[in-house]
Amino acid sequence: MALHGTRTASLALLLAAALAPAGARAGKTLDAVKQRGEVACGVNTSAPGFSAADSQGRWQGLDVDLCRAVAAAVLGEAGKVKFVPLNSQQRFAALQAGEIDVLSRNTTWSLTRDASLGIAFTGINYFDGQGFMVPKKLKVESARKLRPS
Repeated sequence: MALHGTRTASLALLLAAALAPAGARAGKTLDAVKQRGEVACGVNTSAPGFSAADSQGRWQGLDVDLCRAVAAAVLGEAGKVKFVPLNSQQRFAALQAGEIDVLSRNTTWSLTRDASLGIAFTGINYFDGQGFMVPKKLKVESARKLRPS
């Protein structure tokens, strides 16, 4: 997936520091979350069904629910989460700078990002892909056999 465009994978990008028991930074972030009393969770600015604020400013969606689950697991209360809307250009910088504890928004997991950004992808919570539908009578078995008409 490009930074904008079709959602290839919506990942719960949890900085290892937020939840994982390994590493020195993990303890610092987890301690900060507990001291602050809320999880700062980066979400997409508007991805209906995944993360979007309603007319009263209440966040809803799959990625938002994941943030609430993290808050419930870490702090014992799902409501102890601060949603930080981030666009594609802001998301990694905010995570790396410690402005957020968790990034839960559409982001493609790649080896380059895994190795070079200093963050830990923890798992895929949504996966999609693309396909082509063509009439069966055309007997097309590969996208390579498609040509413009």
